[in-house]
Amino acid sequence: MMIEQNNILHRENKKPIVYDVYYNENQKPKPVVIFCHGYKGFKDWGAWHLVAEAFAKAGFFFIKFNFSHNGGTVDEPIDFPDLEAFAENNYTKELDDLETVIEYFATTKHYMLEADVKKISLVGHSRGGGIVLIKAEENDKVKNIVTWAGVSDYKTRFKEGTEDFKENENRLTIQRAVEHLETPHLIIHGSDDPTVSVKEAESMHKWNPKSTLKIIEDTNHVFGAKHPWNDDKMPSALKKVVKATIDFIK
Repeated sequence: MMIEQNNILHRENKKPIVYDVYYNENQKPKPVVIFCHGYKGFKDWGAWHLVAEAFAKAGFFFIKFNFSHNGGTVDEPIDFPDLEAFAENNYTKELDDLETVIEYFATTKHYMLEADVKKISLVGHSRGGGIVLIKAEENDKVKNIVTWAGVSDYKTRFKEGTEDFKENENRLTIQRAVEHLETPHLIIHGSDDPTVSVKEAESMHKWNPKSTLKIIEDTNHVFGAKHPWNDDKMPSALKKVVKATIDFIK
C-alpha cells in the first residue's frame, strides 16, 4: 500500500493545506474518497489512519487533510499549536479549502494513473459533515456524499465565525443544501451520540427522502474511537461505519 503523509498543497496568499493519500499502486485509476475532519479535529486524530487503510484496501484512492485554519501547522499537523489560525477559522474558509483539494486532485497529472477523478466521493465527520453537504450541492464533480455524525445546522451551535455565518447565511444553511442535493447521500449516525443528536440525522433524511439513513446502535460521536488510538484494529462500531460507506459508494 502506498501511503504519503504530510504532503503540502501550497496556495498563493493563503495558508497551505497538509494532506495524506492512501492507495494500492497498480496503475489502475481508483474512485477517489476525500475525508473531512470535524471541529477541533485533524486528519491524524484517533483511528482515522486505519479508516484510510481500509478504504485503500477496498480499492479506493483515499485522501485526508487538515483544514488550513484547524490550528495545526505544516510542521505540527497534529494538535493545535496555531491558536491564532484556529480563532480565525470559519465555514467559508473550510469550504474554500475543500474546493482547493477537489480541484487539485481533479486536475493534477501527478496521480492520474492511480486516481479516477471522475468518481469523487466526500465523507465528512461532525462539523465536516455540513461542509461536505454544502460543497456537494455546489460542485458537480462530487458523485457521492457520506456524513458521519454530521451536523444539520450551523446557526444554532457554533459561536466562532458568527460574522462569517451572518454574511453567508444562505450558503451556509445546511437544510437548503440538503433539500437541493442531487447527489446520492448516506447518513450514518450513532444512536448514543452525546455531541450531535441522532435527531439531526433524522432531520437530514426528512429534508432529502432519497438519502439513505443508517443508525449504528449503542455507539457515540466518534464510533467508539478515541485519541490517541493505539490498537491496530478499528473499534467495531467504526468498522461498521466504514463497511457501510464502502458498500454505498461502490
